[in-house]
Amino acid sequence: MNQLIAWGLVLGSIMILGAIGLTMSVQIARFFNFAHGDLMTLGAYIAFLVSGLLVGAESLQRGIGPFSFGWGLLLSFIPAILVTAAVAILFDRWVYRPLRRRKALASYSEMASMGLAFLLRGLIYVVWGADYHFYFKGVRATVNLPLGIRLRTDELFIMAVAWALVAVFYLFLTRTKTGKALRAVADNPDLARVAGISTEGMITWMWGISGALCAIAGILYGIETQLRPEMGWLFLLPLFVTILLGGIGSITGALVGGLVLGVVQQVSTRWLLPTYKPAVAFLVMVFLLLLKPEGLFGRR
Repeated sequence: MNQLIAWGLVLGSIMILGAIGLTMSVQIARFFNFAHGDLMTLGAYIAFLVSGLLVGAESLQRGIGPFSFGWGLLLSFIPAILVTAAVAILFDRWVYRPLRRRKALASYSEMASMGLAFLLRGLIYVVWGADYHFYFKGVRATVNLPLGIRLRTDELFIMAVAWALVAVFYLFLTRTKTGKALRAVADNPDLARVAGISTEGMITWMWGISGALCAIAGILYGIETQLRPEMGWLFLLPLFVTILLGGIGSITGALVGGLVLGVVQQVSTRWLLPTYKPAVAFLVMVFLLLLKPEGLFGRR
């Protein structure tokens, strides 16, 4: 059980990054972005592409210390973040912004985002095919922890990166002028506009940050498992459950919801096959909507 809980914390750490970007889009853009998961997939595959282009540099591919990956993969974070953030912003400029100007219902933007999700996934199938890909093929180093827990060193890296980014994002929201403006737009866009804040500019910032977090979460998820075109789409339901569990628009809720759902999904494998984990997430969502629809940290 301790081992399953530890694996759940690793999975939950990845969920937190994805959920923060998703809850930002819900709170600021006012719709559920169904392309969020496929943006994660795009970021993971861009990193795979760049690290593959660096395969000739042996010094960049050699594992860093106890980790399975080398500097090539770490360097690939940069183009993956930039490309994914740019794609998210372009989606807003070309699709979501025209719908906002026409004052379209949120459901129109959600259906558009679903179409963009299929578009991204189709492009990934065309470029990389349907086969699974791996950042590293081989035996990975592990480390023994207290309570009989044994984790891969890569998993410790995943948790360290995820929580470091959460801390940086919290400081960004609370200590910077842009972060405070984002919170103002999320809370009341009309009042923020009257106060002189460019709501469209903040929405662009939001999509860029959301895309960057998608790329990082996708790469970390690829390190933990493997790359496949539908990985982000399958990860989308747990992300929705995470923000519902914690409360839509609540960063604290995203943290708690991600950890709780990650642990619940992994612990469920003690009695169920791992293929049933999405069903477990769906049951958690149904019970939550029935018992506490505003979430643990949400407002009525």
